[in-house]
Amino acid sequence: MVDWEFRPASEADVEAVAELRAVVLRADLERLGRYDAHRVRQRLRDGFAPAHTWVIETGGAFAGCVSLRPAGDAHRLEHFYLAPHAQGRGVGGAVLRGLLERCDRDGTLVRLNVLQGSPARRLYERHGFAVETEDAVDVFMVREPAVTAAAVPGARPSR
Repeated sequence: MVDWEFRPASEADVEAVAELRAVVLRADLERLGRYDAHRVRQRLRDGFAPAHTWVIETGGAFAGCVSLRPAGDAHRLEHFYLAPHAQGRGVGGAVLRGLLERCDRDGTLVRLNVLQGSPARRLYERHGFAVETEDAVDVFMVREPAVTAAAVPGARPSR
């Protein structure tokens, strides 16, 4: 696995993230007949929330981003994009594990949506996400918080 680190996102990151989104989603959006070069970037710009977003770096260089935004009874995992050079190297799984551990400690549901046919769906399923609903374009998934011995008063960890 490649070494990676987070840093808080800022407004200055929006264009790099919008461009990465266009690159990463292009094949899936084209397959679904939904690719629009302007719209794919503008939707990111319109929903970019630096307060809930982290930039992922590998070797000190921009490699992706992820957002985890409070949304009612859950958190929404959004804008999880990795540059092609960082994909398939364990970074996505490690980032997702870290975020989900935080949600587990808080007892928080996590919701997301992924495009129909996206290989990212397998990553989410490996980390406990299940389909809630779906339509012709999106698969909406949810993950219940994992219950650990530390979260149950009086329980002892198994050995």
